[in-house]
Parts: sequence; C-alpha cells; structure tokens
Amino acid sequence: MSSTVKSLKVTYNPNPNKENTFTDGDWVSGNVTLEVTKDCEMDYLLIKFKGKSEVLWTERHGKTTVVYHSKDKYFSFKHYLVRNKDHKGDDNEALLPNQGGDTYSNVIPLGCHIYPFQFQIPCQNTPSSFKGSVGKIVYLLEAKLSRSMRIPTKDSTKINFVGQPDLNSYSGIMTPQHETKDKKMKFFTSGTVAMDVNLEKTGFIQGEGLKVTAYIENNSSREIKPKFCVYRKHSFFARGKRRLSTKDIFKEVGDPIPPSSNQNVTRILQIPHDLEPSILNCSNIKAEYRVRVYLDVKYASDPEIKFPIVILPASQVSAAAPPPAASDFGFEPFGSTNPPAWGIAPPQPPTAPQAFSDPPPPYGAHGMYPPLADYDKKY
Repeated sequence: MSSTVKSLKVTYNPNPNKENTFTDGDWVSGNVTLEVTKDCEMDYLLIKFKGKSEVLWTERHGKTTVVYHSKDKYFSFKHYLVRNKDHKGDDNEALLPNQGGDTYSNVIPLGCHIYPFQFQIPCQNTPSSFKGSVGKIVYLLEAKLSRSMRIPTKDSTKINFVGQPDLNSYSGIMTPQHETKDKKMKFFTSGTVAMDVNLEKTGFIQGEGLKVTAYIENNSSREIKPKFCVYRKHSFFARGKRRLSTKDIFKEVGDPIPPSSNQNVTRILQIPHDLEPSILNCSNIKAEYRVRVYLDVKYASDPEIKFPIVILPASQVSAAAPPPAASDFGFEPFGSTNPPAWGIAPPQPPTAPQAFSDPPPPYGAHGMYPPLADYDKKY
C-alpha cells in the first residue's frame, strides 16, 4: 500500500436478531473507510457483494499433477462509491449518492473518509456458508480503490450466510425410516444376531434430539453392544470426479446384551447446536449426514444399518409447525411385546410423503452432479 493511502477497510453492521448471521432477503449494510495522508485523486472506489462456491484439489498421476477445480457464482452486485467522469467501466452501475443526494468527489483531502453502502441478499435458494477440506461457499464484501498509475488497493470481509430451506422441497423430512439386519456368526462366535431399527423421521433441527429405537436379538454365544454414530460426509465435485471426506460427529454405546436374549433399545442422540446444516443445493459441494447403528460383536465383523438424515438450521425453521410424534406414522410404543416382523416396515398412512424414505439417488443420477467414475462404495 502506498504512502498516500494509509488504510482501506470494509466493515458491515452485525445482524443483532440473528446471531450475526444473514439469510435470504436480508439487507447487508456497512461502510468503506478510506484514510489518506494527503490529497488523493481516485479513478474509482467501488464495493462489491458476491456469493460463490469453489472447489480445488490436486492429484498425482505418475509424474503428472492434475488440478481439479470448479467454481459456481450465485450472485455478484457492484456499487460505485466514487468514479472519475473519465473512467469508462464495462457496466452501467450508477454512483451511490451521499446523504445530501450528491455524488462523492473523486478528489479527497487528507483524513478519514467514510462511504456507507447496503445490499439486499437475493431470495434464490442459495446454500449456507461453508468451509471444507478442499472447498468453500463464501459470501464476500470487497472494496477496491483504483488510482492512475498505481496498483489497486483492496480489502474484503466475509459474512455468515444461513440459507432458508424450502420445506416444500424437503417433503420427506418427516418420513420415518426403518431397516433390518441379521448376521450369522463365524469363526470364534456361533449363532446369529439381528436388529430391527426405526428412525422417527429424516429431518432434524440443530440442537434437536434424534430418537433411535431398535429391537435386538442376540442368539449368539457372546454378549453384544449396540453402538450409535452420527457422521458427516463432505463431497467435492470437479471435472467429473469426486473427492470425499468423512468425519464422526459423535458416538454412543448402549448396555451389553447377553447371549440368548433380546432387548428393546431406545437412544436419544443430541444433535449439536452448532452442527453445520446439510447442503444439498450446491452444484459442486454436498454436506450430508448419516446415522450408523451397529452391533459390536467380539471377534466378528459388526452388522450395521445406515440412515441418511438432513440437518436443518434452527434459526430458519423455528417458526415451523412442531413435528408430529412417531406414533402418528404407525410406530407402536417402544417396548411393545409385539415388535414388527423382520423386514416389514411399520404401516404408514398413504398420504405420507415418500421422497426421503429411501437413501438419496446415486451420484450422477441427477443432472446437478457430475458423473463419477471413482465412486467409493464404502460410504
């Protein structure tokens, strides 16, 4: 930065009612502060507001390094705060006026000069802010000062955006899930183990309790322990390939079930209040979650069941109607002496939405995701 321009800073006013987060339709206001040590003539001073997603990683193939890069722009708005009459830009953006309704002068004296601005976030179902291992979704305010024969001076700051989920498009979030699994033991353990697991719904709000119910039969020669895990999946897409990152969010262990016995097990898994929401509406990034229920059998591979779940932002769905109880979907009260037969899902009303009753379609089946040649079936 030259000696004439002491500092250029862009700041925004926090959103006091939303824990300093912004969402669709909100106004973002702030100031560009320019401090100069002597008289300064500008070609232009502008403020830009943009939202974008970007993915970048490299891979070594023999002696060749391949770069995988993908970018998607959601919006980009630009306001000129100052513009020299001789400056000819490639757009028709008007100058923002000062409080008196006049345009700012492009020649300013020594001192600190403040230029207010505001933008409205468009309502267009854009994904929430995100940062992953090789990808990010950012909403950025960027100020740029241009002077003749000088390198432009820039400053930027990010806002935290939380998208409003379109609950109409997530019709399956209230759909219960049901799965069974049985396994014959080998080698050091004999007999069979089996479990019948129900999830009361598919969509959960940050901070909500996730209820898992399971009927477990242990007809093996060893005790078993039911275990529960919520984990995340980050998928990044570029040039027809997928980069996958998984992480366990938390795990819980149930009480041991002795041999030749059965038990009804109920577990409430508390979703963290700060768990990032699911991202399913981005072309090159997906943030998904799974609930994994499995039986820890000593000296044997563990039978497991996985359920896809959707995490919704609490701040954006707090006004929604409370979810119906699991019994509204045909579940019997847990602990019933007549658990559902293996492989038969509890009855559901014919009007219940089915969009999320099965796992999401495979990657490449939907047009917004690129075809994948290296899909990792482990996850």
